[in-house]
Amino acid sequence: MPVADGTDALTNGLTEGLGSVPTASMRIDCSGMQCPGPIMKVFETMKDMRDGEVMEVSASDPGFSRDIGAWCRRTGNTLLLNERRGNDYVAWVRKGGAQAASSVQETANGKTIIVFSDRLDKVLASFIIANGAASMGRKVTMFFTFWGLTVLRKAKKQRLKKTFMESMFGAMLPRGSKKLTLSQMNMAGMGTAMMKRIMRDKNVDSLESLIESAIRQGVKIVACTMSMDVMGIKEEELIEGVELGGVGAYLGDAEESDTNLFIS
Repeated sequence: MPVADGTDALTNGLTEGLGSVPTASMRIDCSGMQCPGPIMKVFETMKDMRDGEVMEVSASDPGFSRDIGAWCRRTGNTLLLNERRGNDYVAWVRKGGAQAASSVQETANGKTIIVFSDRLDKVLASFIIANGAASMGRKVTMFFTFWGLTVLRKAKKQRLKKTFMESMFGAMLPRGSKKLTLSQMNMAGMGTAMMKRIMRDKNVDSLESLIESAIRQGVKIVACTMSMDVMGIKEEELIEGVELGGVGAYLGDAEESDTNLFIS
């Protein structure tokens, strides 16, 4: 879909009151850059632009679409277009034109949770808190990064083309929530089995049930695209209901929250 001459795609979904279709005064290519590279490049380039000028930026990182929306919302710039074109994610951003969100919001009551751990007890605690907050009508974002990504993997191995290093990572990492072990008293798996048995006997929801409940309640579950790339985890390996995002997307939600937790 061409953009150089101001195409119909640009006119669809633009913010109100634009009038004539703008043209990009600056184009930057962030292909191959991983989070937070594209957002940093946008920030640096935007500093040298005049108010009202439009930047077209393309990136290959799947998390860029959410990152650029959050970045514009927090910085007072206007997102004109945000779409996928083949393997690229393209955004048009106009400098200024929107009111930046206040750094302190009296009405902010969302909850964000960074899940860095792949240990059963810690992940259980994360989803118990997330489900509790969602049940209270709160907006909840869970951001899974590095080892936490293993929680979101499908149990069944996916047939995907990977490099040798990516395949090695995949073989060594737990595949899905049922493969997680306790952070203490695991005892070669005996402790984990005992914990699951006690949970069943006490009618405590399993981790799998808590994950399903969180998704059903609208908890936003975000996989860190930078960590995915480093660890060789592909989008096709993730369970249904997971979104892709980067640090910009997480920080956008965090600034609109009154509680931010780091589970490591």
